[in-house]
Amino acid sequence: MEKLPKVALPTIVIAIILIIVLAKSAVTIGSGEAGVLYKTFDNGVVTNKPPLGEGFHIIAPWNKVIVYEVRQQELFEKMKVLSSNGLEIQIDASAWYQPVYKDLGNLHQSLGENYLERVIQPAIRSAARSVVGRYTPEQLYSSKRDAIQDEIFEETKKILEKQFVQLNEVLVRDVTLPNTIKDAIERKLKQEQESLEYEFRLVTAAKEAEKVIIEAEGKAESNRILSASLTDKILQDKGIDATIKLSESPNTKVIVIGSGESGLPLILGNQ
Repeated sequence: MEKLPKVALPTIVIAIILIIVLAKSAVTIGSGEAGVLYKTFDNGVVTNKPPLGEGFHIIAPWNKVIVYEVRQQELFEKMKVLSSNGLEIQIDASAWYQPVYKDLGNLHQSLGENYLERVIQPAIRSAARSVVGRYTPEQLYSSKRDAIQDEIFEETKKILEKQFVQLNEVLVRDVTLPNTIKDAIERKLKQEQESLEYEFRLVTAAKEAEKVIIEAEGKAESNRILSASLTDKILQDKGIDATIKLSESPNTKVIVIGSGESGLPLILGNQ
C-alpha cells in the first residue's frame, strides 16, 4: 500500500477538525422557537441582546444555545380548592401563556427551562384558591363562573408580570361540586323558579281583576250620568218623536194618542 504524502496527512487532519468545529458551531432554530446564547468565556447568558431567531446560525464552538418554544402554549390544571364556607370544589382550568420574547435571556437566567413548573403552575393555583375562597358553592354553580374566570386571570397575571412570562388567557372549563351540594342547589333553584312563576300568576290575576273593576266602575258611572240626565220632560219628548215616526210608517194601522201611566202616548198597532 502506497503511503500518503506527508503534506496530505496534516491537511486531512485539519479538515476533520474543521468539520467537527463547524458541526459544533452550527445551530438551527426551528419555527416558533428562539435561542438563548450562553458564552462560556464571556459572562455566561447573553441578556442584553435579542435571542437568536429562526434559521441557521454560526456560533463559537465553546458557546452553547438553549432553544425555547416562544409560541403560545397551554397549561391544563385540575385544582381542588375551598369555597367561602369551606367546601371542596374542583376547578378545571386552562392557561394560555408564552415567554416574553425580548426577555428570553433573563427568563433562562432566572428561572430556566422548567419555568412552567417553577412559576406558572404555582401562580394559577394560588390565584384560584384566593378567588374561589370568596364565593359560596351556590354562586360558583349558578352565576359567578365568568367572574371567577376573570379574577383568576387578573390575579395570575399580576403574579407573573415580573417573571418574564406573558399570560394571554385563563379559561375555567368546569366547576365540580360535591353531589350532595349540587343536588341541594338544584332543588333550591327549582323552588325559586316555581315561586317566581307563582308570583307572576298572582300579579297577572291581580291586574286582570283590577281591569274588570275599572271597567265596571266606568260603566256604573256612565249609567249614573245617563240616569241623572233623563228627566220626565226629555222622556216625553222622545216618546212624541217616536210616535210621529210610527205614524209615518206604512205598517202602522191605528194610533191612539192619550196619556198612559208614564205620561207617554199610547200606541196601538195591528193587534
